[in-house]
Amino acid sequence: MATIYLVRHGQASFGTDDYDRLSELGVRQAERVGEYFRDHGIVLDGAYCGSLKRQRHTAERVLAAQPAEVALTEDARFDEVRNDEHLEHLLPIVLKDNEQLQAVVERGLKSSKDYQKVIDAVFNYWVSDACDVPAIQSWRDYSGGVREALKQVMVREGGGKTVAVFTSGGTIATIVAGVLGLDGSHAYKFYEPVFNCSVTQLFYSRERVSLSYFNDCSFLRVLGAQRDENLVSYR
Repeated sequence: MATIYLVRHGQASFGTDDYDRLSELGVRQAERVGEYFRDHGIVLDGAYCGSLKRQRHTAERVLAAQPAEVALTEDARFDEVRNDEHLEHLLPIVLKDNEQLQAVVERGLKSSKDYQKVIDAVFNYWVSDACDVPAIQSWRDYSGGVREALKQVMVREGGGKTVAVFTSGGTIATIVAGVLGLDGSHAYKFYEPVFNCSVTQLFYSRERVSLSYFNDCSFLRVLGAQRDENLVSYR
């Protein structure tokens, strides 16, 4: 069976002028993934990432630890869910009937916990049948693009290969839900708990794909304990 490792990017710079940039912790997380792959004989035949800086920079740091150069292919279909777009167009709709969420928004969304509460509500509205907003990319188009991108990786790489896809939490959640045969209403359950630089493993053969494990960050805990540093983060 061929293998695909879905690697979430390292911690981004929440609350700064450039969110799409790895924080100092994010850089260390990415470097530790590279060490983990190297030290456990995970040799990549190919690598893919979305077009976001945090995805590409995570990939570059991981690939730097590989025994030989690995080509990195960019595919924007592996980008994160467009949360900023959703906040602009969907949040006003969601707030109409949700006083509790209105109070959260009025606090200013300065904490990652408050931000996540809003993303929860907006994401679940986005994937629902009630959402019909032409100004944004639909769940159907987004999830279809993600599935097609993954399929093309499998076809391009072929059998017996080991491949990494460096992407984001929403994209990983979308892939996992699809592999398990679940619709969009289940996707957020896999989105919220994804750790920075966690690894999800898929096996594939031709067009068949199955989930081996999801959201593993145990190696970050072990490497962090060895170096007396906390490498585990959600946001």
